[in-house]
Amino acid sequence: MKTMILDNNIDNIKVYDECKIDRIFVDLEIHGKQDRQGHLNTVISNHTLEDVKAIKPILKNSQLLVRVNPIHPNSASEIHYAIENGADIVMLPMFKTIEEVKLFIDYVDQKATVCLLLETSEALCKIDTILELEGIDEIHIGLNDLHLAMGLDFMFELMGRGIVEYLAYKIKQKNIPFGVGGVARMNEGMLMGKMIIAEHVRIGSSMVILSRTFKGEDNSLSQETLSHELKKLQDCYNNAKSLSQEELEINKKTLDKIAIDIAQLFKNKRGG
Repeated sequence: MKTMILDNNIDNIKVYDECKIDRIFVDLEIHGKQDRQGHLNTVISNHTLEDVKAIKPILKNSQLLVRVNPIHPNSASEIHYAIENGADIVMLPMFKTIEEVKLFIDYVDQKATVCLLLETSEALCKIDTILELEGIDEIHIGLNDLHLAMGLDFMFELMGRGIVEYLAYKIKQKNIPFGVGGVARMNEGMLMGKMIIAEHVRIGSSMVILSRTFKGEDNSLSQETLSHELKKLQDCYNNAKSLSQEELEINKKTLDKIAIDIAQLFKNKRGG
């Protein structure tokens, strides 16, 4: 299971690199994010293009992933700068049209891995046409913005109601590697991390973002503790791969029920 962690703190990144987290995630996306997520307990980063330049030289084991802004008038220069300063993977968020994806692929121009962050209802509806495009190297299904776009109450409701499985099936048909959302530590979270990882295995996902809990409450984490938590994640992943299809289906049914129950709780709290 490829792991990604979002940070621009150099000291933290040195620890992540030593622990061999697969990808350091620099997040340049800011356009429209405050409007979408400003009322939520989510990360709105303050990363800059200068962070890309500063982080790449210190990486020995990890790749550098850069999430750029949605397509805008200065996208070409933003993407080119990221690549010239070391981005191994460039991620496009919030795309809604085929034309935006085409432009992104053209701007990357085979100089980095093209990763699409599928997180809009428009992209969901157009998935078949999008997957016909040449030049898509991988896709990540973004649960946070996609559940907001669809008016759902809890991001893992997308798993519980079969939307993620629907997308996974389509993507697998094209043999494109993909990942889904984020995960807490294996024994933490409203949905246990180990339950989510087993569902990744069932649907064929091979990538996940490590949530804030991996960094600890003070946003920093010892190398020893992080290594321990990463080993637990990979152990859960390998154990899930050894489960029978029937056992994975049992996990899915349990996950579905918990996710939908949590969504109902959130809805009730809002008075919906």
